Amino acid sequence: MESANFLTATIEFVRTHQEWAVPIVFLLAFFESLAFLSLVMPATAILIGVGALIGAAGIDFWSLWFAGGIGGVLGYSASYQIGVHFGERAYAVWPFRNHPELIRKSQSFFDRFGVMAVFIGHFIGPVRAVIPVVAGVHAVKRIPFEIANVLAAFIWISSVLAPGFLAGSSDLASTWLMMGAR
Repeated sequence: MESANFLTATIEFVRTHQEWAVPIVFLLAFFESLAFLSLVMPATAILIGVGALIGAAGIDFWSLWFAGGIGGVLGYSASYQIGVHFGERAYAVWPFRNHPELIRKSQSFFDRFGVMAVFIGHFIGPVRAVIPVVAGVHAVKRIPFEIANVLAAFIWISSVLAPGFLAGSSDLASTWLMMGAR
């Protein structure tokens, strides 16, 4: 399934089955923050669409915000653990071996910003997939990593869900959703 079709189908599923919104947002945020998967899954775009449904369909913002934040935290933590466990051997696995520039750029970014790279990395597409692994490989201490991770994950999910939520309560967003988000 093409990513545009997957995006539309997922948003439509959430609109139709609102009781699944919390676990779907959790999984999308988890996959978007998990090394490797965040490179191939259009989760941020889907989450923005789900954000629009919050206001238009009356879905509770705070439960989705919490689920998305926890999903983002756990995805980054799992990626960090991959780096800790495998060390530099993680760089020999797809997609890193096919895209060594991701590692070079992420290592340079990490060398420049240190643990702040963990925070900033949540907001930068391709880096999001690599920075927690690099932090694990570099043996960043767990507590500073997790502090940056938790703060960033909840700010990130806010930045993804809130614009749609705020726009979702307007007539324009409702019209857009009724047209099938095309």
